[in-house]
Amino acid sequence: MSEALPSGQSAPTVLRIVLGKRLKELRESRGISLEEAAKALSVSHLTIRRIENAQVSLKIPYVRELLRHYQVSDEETRDFTDMAEQANEPGWWHNYKTALPDWFRAYVSLETAAEVIRVYEPHYMTGLLQTRDYARAVIRAGFPYESEDALEHRVDLRLRRQALLARPQAPTLWVVLEEAALRREVGGPAVMRAQIARLMEAAEDPRITLRILPLAAGAHSGTSGHLTYFRFREPELQDIVYTEVGLTSAVYLDQRPDVVAHLEAYTRVSRLAAELLPDTRDYLDRLRKEFNR
Repeated sequence: MSEALPSGQSAPTVLRIVLGKRLKELRESRGISLEEAAKALSVSHLTIRRIENAQVSLKIPYVRELLRHYQVSDEETRDFTDMAEQANEPGWWHNYKTALPDWFRAYVSLETAAEVIRVYEPHYMTGLLQTRDYARAVIRAGFPYESEDALEHRVDLRLRRQALLARPQAPTLWVVLEEAALRREVGGPAVMRAQIARLMEAAEDPRITLRILPLAAGAHSGTSGHLTYFRFREPELQDIVYTEVGLTSAVYLDQRPDVVAHLEAYTRVSRLAAELLPDTRDYLDRLRKEFNR
């Protein structure tokens, strides 16, 4: 397995990742080694590697000097440095840094930039489709000793993430929910009715595909746990899979064998859900009535 992205406090924006890869492609296309590029900046080759891997911010003087060394035109250099300045700007989630664990910051950046998002969720409603009351109840369960202000800050972050679904170029969202996630009562019957109504609304959106995997499915290829698969418009950025490791860490995978294995597992689970429960809306309508007590 491979960790595709740094997951600490310097989690990069997707644009910074893209520009780092472009710098690497330019260097390699010119036949310039890491050591030669480092000499042009009077730094170590590790610094060049960190720039290319988006592990550090893009210092504009460094970027200009590298582009000059790579014999890039003045016009292309201006365009590149303009993008580098944008890449160094903090993402919208910077205002929520106290509510974001270090290992999840890269996730929010990827989610914001993705063209396609595929989610398999075995335990709860996926965060992008949660109502405020449901989100509050889930987060309270995970942080039982959090102050009310801190709790609301976390809830606000989760709801703020959902804004990407209303954008003109909203990502295509595929969600497979385990039936257990729908039957686990969170926040009480009224909260569950509202949450299921939200899912029914989402199921009408042509950009969202929602499938329910019934308990009758038994053992299947998704039982290893939650996963999110990201695909991007930028050709420099390969598909990435996010999986959680326990309560306090995550892994971001970008090596093709890892990504393909997870995508194939997701596809099998999605097809199984469609076969066993083809009418998602009818199921949700029946389930909502079960919470009318």
